[in-house]
Amino acid sequence: MSLLNDHIIFENEPVRAALSKLDKLASDAILFVVDNQNKLIGSLTDGDLRRGFIRNLGFEDPILAFIQKNPVSITRNNYTLAELEEYKKRNFKIIPILDEDGVIIDILNFRLQHTIIPADAVLMAGGKGKRLLPLTAHTPKPLLKVGDKPIIEHNIDRLLQVGIKNINLSINYLGEQLEAYFEDGSSKKARIKYVREDIPLGTIGSILLVDEFNHDDILVMNSDLLTNIDFADFYTTFKEAGADMAVAATSYHVDVPYAVLEVDGKNLATSLKEKPRYTYYSNAGIYFLKKEVLEMIPAGEYFDITDLMEAILAANKKLITYPITGYWLDIGKPEDYKQAQEDIKHIKI
Repeated sequence: MSLLNDHIIFENEPVRAALSKLDKLASDAILFVVDNQNKLIGSLTDGDLRRGFIRNLGFEDPILAFIQKNPVSITRNNYTLAELEEYKKRNFKIIPILDEDGVIIDILNFRLQHTIIPADAVLMAGGKGKRLLPLTAHTPKPLLKVGDKPIIEHNIDRLLQVGIKNINLSINYLGEQLEAYFEDGSSKKARIKYVREDIPLGTIGSILLVDEFNHDDILVMNSDLLTNIDFADFYTTFKEAGADMAVAATSYHVDVPYAVLEVDGKNLATSLKEKPRYTYYSNAGIYFLKKEVLEMIPAGEYFDITDLMEAILAANKKLITYPITGYWLDIGKPEDYKQAQEDIKHIKI
């Protein structure tokens, strides 16, 4: 499920075992020494062993004689993304993640993922994709390939790059194909679970079918999007704003080919704009929300994401937008799918 076993060695193991493990890790060669409860004691690298040998330590000496005590670590749910960025700047490459008792529960490898967003994810993957028929006659739209892998897999891989490993898929139409493709997510070092709508529950109602969330914040996303949105910046904006919900938005421009007179309520001209461009922002189908706002969703009823937005506003809670400045494409029609196949050759997702 993680890199944990590769990087752990117990305090009573021989030095030769440590050398063997470090050799297998190659460029990721660092071990974290733990007691029999998996509590972190120290770290060990090739350099630590070499310096120990120079001090006349040998293969029969205990590992504890070689280690670096008090290595850098982070405690789950007790860090900021800014702190992780600082570790990267200081050239830390691999950091153990501890629980509140000092037990190692996971490993952060900056070569494999950029950061760790403390959130669960729900990907909406139950639509029939009628506008993409006949492509979706026997394949659910999220499993249609864009480039070398399915649309939804692009999104899941990007979530994993920012440390979101608890992923729930809301499925319906041909959902068994998604279950067969991803299984429990272990092949991707993720934890993937599935919920299935027996009746249509709208664009957010099925989130209540998820039996458990491990974090206080949830990323909700349509699974048929192709985007390189900066999830980390999106999450940071959401948290720094103290928002209850954040909605990613794409810009939509309207160019007026004529001069436009702007007037007040009495038809008095206030300005003249020559061929102006107006910019509007539309819902991009990606959201961060606090777990507590799920209480505003009625159980077992059809409920759209826009209904939740309206409920949040009516309750005087904080709803913000986040403009997507990178690539975004909603693959809804055949021409969108064709465009995605071309775009994937030129953009980094």
